[in-house]
Amino acid sequence: MTKLLREADFVSLHVPLTNETRHLIGERELSLMKPTAILVNTARGPVVDQRALYRFLKERRIAAAALDVTEVEPIPMDDSLLTLDNVIIAPHIASASVSTRTRMASVAADNLLAALRGEEPPHCVNRQALRPWRRKWRPAAGS
Repeated sequence: MTKLLREADFVSLHVPLTNETRHLIGERELSLMKPTAILVNTARGPVVDQRALYRFLKERRIAAAALDVTEVEPIPMDDSLLTLDNVIIAPHIASASVSTRTRMASVAADNLLAALRGEEPPHCVNRQALRPWRRKWRPAAGS
């Protein structure tokens, strides 16, 4: 990870929040990044040490950050990150456009209707789960 942090122009985080990933990006990791680097966190807020991030952004030791998540959500209106011009913070709903939410509802309905007909859901994420489902819910012949 050290090499990645030293060389990357963009560091984009996509990890679950676990004991091992809490403050995965902190003082040490930020110090490895180039002053022109941009940090993007769409994972979970506590994956980044927000106090350290604030210092590095304020001192321009990294160029910018884009956060879809913060350590505390919603971010308090007096949070120091909100005073900076080199950070963008979305309220953890960056995908919440009308068209995206409409499509999500359509996909869910398509999956449900297919399953009720005894068919494989067209947008199944976990195909392994279909095996026991097929055995249990396969419609009787001629149904």
